[in-house]
Amino acid sequence: MTTLQLKKHPRFSGVDGPLVLLILDGVGLYPDIDKGYPGNAFGRAFTPHLNRMLSGKESIVSTLKAHGRAVGLPSDADMGNSEVGHNALGAGRIFDQGAMLVNEAIESRAIFEGDFWKTQIGSPEAPGFLLQPGNDHALHFIGLLSDGNVHSHIDQLLAMIGEAAGAGVQKLFVHPLADGRDVDEVSVERYISRLDAELQKHRDAGRYYYIASGGGRMKVTMDRYEADWSMVERGWNAHVAGNGKRFPDAMTAIETLRSETPGVIDQDLPAFVIHAPNDPDTPMGPVRDDDVVVFFNFRGDRAIEISRAFTDETFDKFPRVPDVKARYAGLMEYDGDLHIPPEFLVAPPAIDRTIGEFLAAEKVPTYALSETQKFGHVTYFWNGNNSEPFDASLETWQEIPSDNIGFEFAPAMKATEITDALIDALKSNKYRFLRVNYPNGDMVGHTGVFGAAVESLNALDRNLGRLFDEIDAAGGTMVILADHGNCEQMYEVDKKGSVKTDETGKPQAKTSHTLNPVPFVLYSPQADRLKLSGIENAGLGNVAATLLLLLGYEKPEDYLPGVLEPVE
Repeated sequence: MTTLQLKKHPRFSGVDGPLVLLILDGVGLYPDIDKGYPGNAFGRAFTPHLNRMLSGKESIVSTLKAHGRAVGLPSDADMGNSEVGHNALGAGRIFDQGAMLVNEAIESRAIFEGDFWKTQIGSPEAPGFLLQPGNDHALHFIGLLSDGNVHSHIDQLLAMIGEAAGAGVQKLFVHPLADGRDVDEVSVERYISRLDAELQKHRDAGRYYYIASGGGRMKVTMDRYEADWSMVERGWNAHVAGNGKRFPDAMTAIETLRSETPGVIDQDLPAFVIHAPNDPDTPMGPVRDDDVVVFFNFRGDRAIEISRAFTDETFDKFPRVPDVKARYAGLMEYDGDLHIPPEFLVAPPAIDRTIGEFLAAEKVPTYALSETQKFGHVTYFWNGNNSEPFDASLETWQEIPSDNIGFEFAPAMKATEITDALIDALKSNKYRFLRVNYPNGDMVGHTGVFGAAVESLNALDRNLGRLFDEIDAAGGTMVILADHGNCEQMYEVDKKGSVKTDETGKPQAKTSHTLNPVPFVLYSPQADRLKLSGIENAGLGNVAATLLLLLGYEKPEDYLPGVLEPVE
């Protein structure tokens, strides 16, 4: 077993006082704010304290890449997200992430040669469970239907459907969840059209391949961090029991649900169930005992709870009616520490030797804080997909429970409570390194409500003003950055940079993450001892080495270089 050990930095002994990392989730930098772009909630908010930090008059300021290859995604056309962003921040290196891993597994066919696929689905040469003679069980795919490439990608789903058909699977149902968050807020019809066209080809070949149920991702199935188990229960009722408002097909369902709730966007669509052809009283494809179910999201946070519902024998979060015993797998293992789910098609990246693990080995007391919506990011993802501290005697993790309410209705979220807790932690003098995630810019940005996003940044900045005073009093150092962009670009733009509008002339809301850079700010009494290192295309993976320098350590040899270096 390799012993983790850091070397003291030969030219920089570290900053005095506590080191605080502020992760302003979803607060990127829109490049054209000076050209009058009206959709920058960050730029339109009243943020004197953040503006003071970003001015560079009292701080060292730069930018970081937080998307694409800089965080392990397939290309620079892929927006970043909180999962891969926090992985990169904590790991100090770049690991190929979910989308890339799944694409590689499909291209190499490793996904179809793994144990679960071979034993449950199989091939004509090696029939799995579904292909056994006389077997009338179905294959179900449940997950987010879009090409946002944050939680899932439709191309991966279609590849698996094609492989299942080629293997000989005769009965297959898809339970798609509408996105409207990592893609245009009203766009699910184009994904449903593409999916149903693919299923129709298989129906024409004599197979029973249909969409069976669905709903919006923020209403059905995809809860995270146990914020609202009723979302998962609604998914169970629709996907498994086949209970819910029934429609002849998914397009009719979506059109009807939109007409019943004018203005509803994809992520907020209620659950729906498709009925069997010419039989309104019978659901198309509820999950039965011994059916095979694959949850086709590759990202873990919003896949864990539904996976627990299918696989946990002692599950008690809601009544599972019917309590079916399906043969369930995730596209990936969503929690490597707790092994959720037990079966999966593609292994997640093996992230080791994170900064958290090194600091625990060096006996550095640390503190991690956020509210429920981002608590797992600043702990689990930060620690390389590990659910527990490396040394509980040195690491304090504090979670502030999130409100169960639409974030546009409470845009301040828990910024005040987070700040209170962080100030208490600073005053305790227990911790050398403290990290905190403020979710406002991301979670309120995702609602698409511009005014709420502006207010969320106003509230965040008010609380940061309180925090900055305490940092000054403690003689501490702050690093301020974000894990990806979101609230700085809340209106869609065309290729010329003009704001897209709907038929009424209203700006088209952008609810997804962005490709914009994020800020990097160092605020410290020892700032004059440091300077930017000048590395090109610095990204989130360069932050861990930077933090180690500030704590007085050299980076491990295989870590990416830091953003800062000592002044000669």
